[in-house]
Amino acid sequence: MPQQIIEGFDELKKLVGQEVAVSDYLEVTQEQIDQFAQTTGDRQWIHIDVERARTESPYRNTVAHGFLTLSLLSPLLGNAVKVRGVRMGVNYGLDRVRFPAAVPAGSRVRARLTVLSVEDIAGGVQVKWGFAVECEGATKPSCAAEWLVRWYA
Repeated sequence: MPQQIIEGFDELKKLVGQEVAVSDYLEVTQEQIDQFAQTTGDRQWIHIDVERARTESPYRNTVAHGFLTLSLLSPLLGNAVKVRGVRMGVNYGLDRVRFPAAVPAGSRVRARLTVLSVEDIAGGVQVKWGFAVECEGATKPSCAAEWLVRWYA
């Protein structure tokens, strides 16, 4: 999908309460899952043991860590939205995160983005983004999150 271009902070403020973009799909590979497990030390078999997951997991496949799915918010946002006039962005945290459904290895995810709020801060704005991360073909989101980003002009 084409990247949604927003012409600055004033236009962004007018979009509060609206879904503004849907990102392109990103594939979540077993290699990414393995690297995430190595980096975080979360080496639970449901993530990294392909053979065991085929026979013992209710998903019949390995699945991405919830925090791996959460870490994809940044590239999904960057793929979907560009706000003109942003010099620098800072991750300010999360207000709410849920993982209603798994992301099986080899599947593709995308995000639906809603502007929940925009507040002025010194030198920029704080945006609360509503994310619904969808796994292709799934009936419910894999991740629902409210992410606070500070953008500076």
